[in-house]
Amino acid sequence: MMTKSDVTAMIYEKKRAGGLTWAAIAADIGMSEVFVTSACLGMNSLPKDKAEALAANLGLPPEAATVLAEYPTKSFDRTVPTDPCIYRFYEIVGVYGQTLKELIQEKGGDGIMSAIDFDMSVDRLPNPKGDRIEVRMSGKLLAYSAW
Repeated sequence: MMTKSDVTAMIYEKKRAGGLTWAAIAADIGMSEVFVTSACLGMNSLPKDKAEALAANLGLPPEAATVLAEYPTKSFDRTVPTDPCIYRFYEIVGVYGQTLKELIQEKGGDGIMSAIDFDMSVDRLPNPKGDRIEVRMSGKLLAYSAW
């Protein structure tokens, strides 16, 4: 039985062998680069037709499409990450997490930003001081409700 980890490994192999980018893989099935990457890494599921298209485009076995469409178990390592890029996001949340919460609640009321109804993009921007990476996140405001 094929697992999400198995499919991720196959996708990485096809991506390397074909010199592909996540943007190209996503564009080929008409979906967001961030969401498709997340699904390929096992943290989201693709609609059946998109999973089948992705598997066909990459030459993966049909079972891979089934796995890509299965609901994920959104589980991740809860230790401090050691990869420098991932650690910086951990550091950003540690330093600015409370600030973000305060500003979200000041501007939107008692609630949170959804990570389900959510969009994100990652872009490289030229800058005279050295190129920048811009990460844009947009999530639906979910108000807490009294019951």
